[in-house]
Amino acid sequence: MAADTQERHRAGAFKQQNKSHKHGRHKTKGEVDKQAKGRVSVKVLSKKVKKITSKLNRRNQANQVRQQKREEAIAQKRNRGTQGSPPHLVAIVPLCEGVYAESILDALKTCDDTATVHTSDLGLTHVSVPRFKQRFSFVSADYGDLNALLDVAKIADSLLLVYSPEYGVDEYGEYCLACLFAQGMPAAVHVTQGLKDVPSKKLADVKRGLQKHVERRFPKEKCHCVDTDQEAILVLRHIGNQKLKKISLREFRPHLIAEKVEFESEQDYEGTLKVSGYIRGQMLSVNSLVHLPGWGDFQMKQIDAPDDPYPIHPRNEKKKRKDSLNTDEESMTMEEDIKVLEVANPARQETLQSEVIPDPMEGEQTWPTEEELKQAKLDFHEKQKVVKKVPKGTSEYQAAWIVDSEGEQTEDSEASEVDEDMAATSEEDSDDNEGNRSVAGTEDMEYDNVSVTFRDGEKYDATIDVDEEEKMLAKYKEARVDEMFPDEVDTPADAPARIRFQRYRGLKSFRTSPWDPKENLPADYARIFNFQNFRSTRKRVLAADCDEGAMPGWYVTLHIANVPRAFMDSYTSGSPVAVFGMLPHEQKMSVVNFLLKRYPGSTEPIKSKERLIFHVGYRRFAACPVFSQHTNGDKHKFERFFRSGIAVATVYSPIMFPPASVLVFKEQENGDQDLVATGSILSVSPDRVVTKRIVLSGHPFKINRKLVVVRYMFFNREDIMWFKPVELRSKHGRRGHIKEALGTHGHMKCLFDGQLKSQDTVLLNLYKRMFPKWTYDPRVPRPPNRTAGPEYNTNKEEIISELF
Repeated sequence: MAADTQERHRAGAFKQQNKSHKHGRHKTKGEVDKQAKGRVSVKVLSKKVKKITSKLNRRNQANQVRQQKREEAIAQKRNRGTQGSPPHLVAIVPLCEGVYAESILDALKTCDDTATVHTSDLGLTHVSVPRFKQRFSFVSADYGDLNALLDVAKIADSLLLVYSPEYGVDEYGEYCLACLFAQGMPAAVHVTQGLKDVPSKKLADVKRGLQKHVERRFPKEKCHCVDTDQEAILVLRHIGNQKLKKISLREFRPHLIAEKVEFESEQDYEGTLKVSGYIRGQMLSVNSLVHLPGWGDFQMKQIDAPDDPYPIHPRNEKKKRKDSLNTDEESMTMEEDIKVLEVANPARQETLQSEVIPDPMEGEQTWPTEEELKQAKLDFHEKQKVVKKVPKGTSEYQAAWIVDSEGEQTEDSEASEVDEDMAATSEEDSDDNEGNRSVAGTEDMEYDNVSVTFRDGEKYDATIDVDEEEKMLAKYKEARVDEMFPDEVDTPADAPARIRFQRYRGLKSFRTSPWDPKENLPADYARIFNFQNFRSTRKRVLAADCDEGAMPGWYVTLHIANVPRAFMDSYTSGSPVAVFGMLPHEQKMSVVNFLLKRYPGSTEPIKSKERLIFHVGYRRFAACPVFSQHTNGDKHKFERFFRSGIAVATVYSPIMFPPASVLVFKEQENGDQDLVATGSILSVSPDRVVTKRIVLSGHPFKINRKLVVVRYMFFNREDIMWFKPVELRSKHGRRGHIKEALGTHGHMKCLFDGQLKSQDTVLLNLYKRMFPKWTYDPRVPRPPNRTAGPEYNTNKEEIISELF
């Protein structure tokens, strides 16, 4: 049996070792199970549970979420305009001259016999329709008053756009629609009146023309006629059942439109303003702040809750009032006490402080002690003792004026400016010591080069005709004006460029070179607020729920404190009064950046730091913005003019949490305000670096392959040495640097990465950071009424002549 057994082969030391399969970092399921040895993590268990969930369960879950959202939408639609919610606010907007909102309103008031109609002190018409179980509030914006129209559109649930049967929409109507779309258009209903007077042969053409006007901006809408009671009832039903649009500005903030306004003067120039109306949007707390558009932010003293003056069923209310008259005097006093909903608590009330009060001693240093002064003197004398290699026979005074061969600069900048007498003495000393250097045999090449260059500068200057140089300079200036290069700046010939442009710096790369946003900040930055993380703060503020205050739908009276008397003096009867509740931190000043786009009809260039009027959300203020390019880098180029396209405007203004629309108007000499740009809030960040670029240009005088002699960029030797580290470029893409200065008239030798062409231009880019000016003005005058759109200047030749 032993002979039958076969021995197994044993591999030797030189057995071939095959490489294992490179499967990367992935492991097979078997390897994972072997390593886990039965242990399962919590995440894997949760994933397995989700995976095991059947398809039927997931389908049921999706159906439940869909059903819940549908029920919420139906509940909101059913509660619209009911007793527990505010009346459905409808703004009547005529889009053509000769169309009157009163006639449309009369048709809607008299279309239902069972409807009850009331008119408030400020002209709001309330129509309660028991058939629909809804109540409507109608407010009409006067034709020509754009500010009133924009304020009403910020609060209105629906807009009733009235078209002319003959002309449809005129120029001013198109202008109003453009402003409404830029601000945020609520749900719209399109009506016309007067089709019954149109001949039957032209009726079809008139309807077709009206429909074209509607479809130009509202493709899926239809124009309704309000000539009979039946048509008016259909329009009223359509208003109550239509789908409303959500506008984020008012979804997160409480707001109301005034039904009644009273002013109680407490001082000569200010007093308490009592505003009554229905709360809309969110809950309003008495400890929060409110904003009056065009006037600023204010605090509240208390909130009262009077009886609802415009209920759906007035008969029941009359019975309750009759019953209440029979009660005792004690119960009446208790009811009066209950009517005060909330009184302001000074400890919890939001402050009106919008600026940080800077401490002038915050950056102050303490006075040094005697020991520190002695040590400073010793350090100063030690720094002054410098060992230099000078020719034999040179005195200590002369050695102090000699520049080291290694290129070290003197510590005192004034020591670098040598007058003519000292230059002459140094010349004589260099000539006298020339023989000594040759005899010694220890010749310093760098020292000799300096002396030769200084002597050749005089020979170079002798060949220059100064009069011819000035004539050529005048010709080049005229050529630059024709090119209209906006960033190009002429170097002053009568002042040193190193002083004129001392606030500018050079950058190796505008995109990648670092720039500290906290460096050299102006004094106004000590007055503003800055968020550590603005996005997280915005998310937290918008998600916060108010637990106390007046609920949406309640009819309340707000006691607004310290309102100027000028508010009532400038108020005109019939104009709407809007009040907005503010979120936390929205009264604080900061640097706000707006992303703007030029209005297509506006072609007039707008200069930076020019006074403009901004409509930002519920605010209306005047400021002088700084324009910059909208790019992805950490530095953004300053724009001297806001022409066509997109730009970012930076201003000092109160904080507002986005999203919020922005409308920019330019005030004319006659008081009119023309729309010039629209946009939104980009960010609230003082760290946005806006850099202004200037371009100093020179012209090649002599070209020797890569070496070029450039003139007319500077006019003295010191300026060339000052800007020597800055990189040069040409219009044809060459890059180089300054090698040395030639003479004393501003000629310099430059080295480029390739040969320059004779028609090329040498450029030097300098940058400095730009900051906006503190020009925030919360009180903006109302423009006069107008019946025509703005007249924009479309002549490009006139624009160019104004710019240059």
